[in-house]
Amino acid sequence: MERYKHLSDSTKEVVEKSLEDRISWLYQSRWIGYSQAIECQNKLNNLLSIPRIHRMPNILLLGHTNNGKTSIVQRFLERNPIQVRPNEESAFIPVVYTQAPPVPDEGRFYNSILEQMFAPFKATDHVSKRQSQVISILKSVETKVIIIDEIHHIIAGHYEKQRQFLNVIKYLGNELRACIVGVGTKEALRAIQSDPQLANRFEPIPLPKWQLNKDFQQLLASFERVLPLKEPSKLHQPELAKKLLHLSEGTIGELSSLLNRLTEKAVNNGREKIDIDLLLNIDWVAPSDRRKVAEKLL
Repeated sequence: MERYKHLSDSTKEVVEKSLEDRISWLYQSRWIGYSQAIECQNKLNNLLSIPRIHRMPNILLLGHTNNGKTSIVQRFLERNPIQVRPNEESAFIPVVYTQAPPVPDEGRFYNSILEQMFAPFKATDHVSKRQSQVISILKSVETKVIIIDEIHHIIAGHYEKQRQFLNVIKYLGNELRACIVGVGTKEALRAIQSDPQLANRFEPIPLPKWQLNKDFQQLLASFERVLPLKEPSKLHQPELAKKLLHLSEGTIGELSSLLNRLTEKAVNNGREKIDIDLLLNIDWVAPSDRRKVAEKLL
């Protein structure tokens, strides 16, 4: 009989290693291909196949903090890396990633892109010069998709600054004929929709919190395949699933951290599986309770 049928092939190679190696492997970043993430990946990939037209389509990836948005765009970046072109002066960079500045500031936004491109620039240069530099570089490397993470930071500025920053995004998309992917919380939707022209170009893709249903149970089954435990935990079973959802409060980032903590404890105590007793005795504070705990300590 095949051993460790509950594990993926790569996890099987780790499960017989030392405790230290298993725990080290556990905390490495990993991709969990649940259905909604795969659907998002497909939509992002479709942007790369769109010809450069006058009004390029854009995407607004929305969700709660720690609910998988950044993992999705990082996966997209990994699968569309820089391509070196022999005998040419510039590489091909299909996807460029940057973060919106903490407040809507055009100059800081251009600085961020130039830093991502390892391009020399002077922060004292006029904004128009840095804008021209960004346009020139992104055209030369034939960028097709620009990802702006933390795009909800737009609302941190007063109305005029918000309008100015939205115009920057619109200008970049028009000038480069590139697709813009905004990533942020639900507040980003309010900011984008304040500009009718941008609102019509951005397709919102929500990543809601998880519910206790078949999709969540399938997600738990996917996680179980990459947790280096010798015994099956059957995380998808109702009692475990309900408790895991409660402690993670429905976000995949919290769920991943919680399962890592549980797995580490199960490895160290020789239990080799996550069961309800382990889950009921884990030292874990749900996200909404952490502020209350901190306030008690002050």
